[in-house]
Amino acid sequence: MLGRGPGLILALAVLAAILGGLIQYGHRSPAAESDLSVIGKPLPALVLSDLQGHPQPLAAYRGRRLLLNFWASWCGPCLEEMPALNSAQQKFGDQGPIVLGIAMDEPDRVRAFLAAHPVSYPILLGNMQVPSTSLQLGDSREILPFSVLIGADGRIIATHAGALSPAQLEHWLRPSTRQL
Repeated sequence: MLGRGPGLILALAVLAAILGGLIQYGHRSPAAESDLSVIGKPLPALVLSDLQGHPQPLAAYRGRRLLLNFWASWCGPCLEEMPALNSAQQKFGDQGPIVLGIAMDEPDRVRAFLAAHPVSYPILLGNMQVPSTSLQLGDSREILPFSVLIGADGRIIATHAGALSPAQLEHWLRPSTRQL
């Protein structure tokens, strides 16, 4: 049987290992959580509902660069990112690219949030059932916010877990950007 000294040392070592693992997990890069295997693949044939319950096929946006932004009303970083997305849509929307918000939330919460905080880009309701809409597009850890850039040809160009910086938004949506 271990005496008090070796038992205490063992307990401290186990505690240090657990804390080290938690710290490392907390400092991981969210961008590393996206599934890069979707890059270059065609956008799946998804049909999502708008806020009135009407089906909207994502294929209807083919021919334009499309930024899908997955968010929820309870997600702080998502809500902080929305004004930049709104500004980007106002700046670039007439030139081809379009921002499309995909709410991974209950429809009533989405409607209430948007009534208080309207945006100038379309919002659709994502499927939260397995496999969720965001998971189908590379969000392997289902981290919000999550963004997917789709080329005018309907292929996935890039994914990003976490909030997009204003510079990255500009780069993704600038009309002269062909490939990333």
